[in-house]
Amino acid sequence: MNKRPMIRKPSKGTTKSPRKTTNIQVTKEKDKSEEAINKYKEYLEVERNYSNYTVDGYIRDINDFYEYLKMEKLGNLISITHTNVPRYYLSYLSTSLALSKKSIARKLSSLRTFYRFLERSEIIDVNPFDMVETPKADKTLPQVLYPNEIKAIFDSIDTTTSLGKRDRLIVELLYGTGMRVSELCGLKPSDIDYSNNMIKVFGKGHKERYVPMNTHIVEALKAYLEVARPEIMLKKELEDHGFLLVNSHGGPLTTRGVRLIIENIGMNLPEHIKAHPHTFRHTCGSDLLCGGADLRVVQEILGHANLSTTQIYTHVSKEQIKKVYLEHHPRQTQVNEKKK
Repeated sequence: MNKRPMIRKPSKGTTKSPRKTTNIQVTKEKDKSEEAINKYKEYLEVERNYSNYTVDGYIRDINDFYEYLKMEKLGNLISITHTNVPRYYLSYLSTSLALSKKSIARKLSSLRTFYRFLERSEIIDVNPFDMVETPKADKTLPQVLYPNEIKAIFDSIDTTTSLGKRDRLIVELLYGTGMRVSELCGLKPSDIDYSNNMIKVFGKGHKERYVPMNTHIVEALKAYLEVARPEIMLKKELEDHGFLLVNSHGGPLTTRGVRLIIENIGMNLPEHIKAHPHTFRHTCGSDLLCGGADLRVVQEILGHANLSTTQIYTHVSKEQIKKVYLEHHPRQTQVNEKKK
């Protein structure tokens, strides 16, 4: 009689590897975090209609926090393992990274709005950053350019070349309208209304506003559109993409490209003026108020959502007045001469 072969039963607890289970759980948690980030990014791009630059800033701040959680083994974006994690992160930003109060405030704001979105989407129950107090940033006046610096910048641009005509238009638009660099790069020739001397600008959240053009802007536009732009496009034999400003290769000019152009203009001057696209926006707002413009009109031109944002230029104007007075009033210049 043949004996049946013995079949060994697996011992309890050996069918699954605990480590394998843990890995699966971590992967799932990680996937949920990444999925949440992607959903939020889509929300910012589609529903809020934010620029790529703004969206990248938000996502960068969120990813920085995500990396911190993984580094400290404090869970993930969806399931933070300790209620004090936001405070730990705040301490890490200020102590370990030594970030400024302004930078910390921006990061906290990014995370607070991200978790508010997750809360509304019912992905989480409570916003962990709601109870975290944002550090009060030190009040600093925005950097502005003085009339002699503005003149030096305009005088330095060689308008005999196609790229020079383009650069002149860039500076005229930034200083003459105070528009943001992202708004500048988004302009199309069809946005120019010559009959009313107005430009249609699409601001944050794709909010539309009309900004007046001065005579210098109109002249720079005509020189660029009639001569410079066609020359650049024809040289590269490219299909027209429809954007007003082009780079040296004929493609659409990016915000980074504008920054490099402005920085190079300033650095090539004998006095090395440190200029950025936003400096012209600040200078435009300040100069309008110095010239007697109404605060609400300036708010509308710059596209500020809140009047308090525009009011900072009243402080800049006072500082400018004080500086000019101390440098040029005869009674003060006598004192200055004695001190030398």
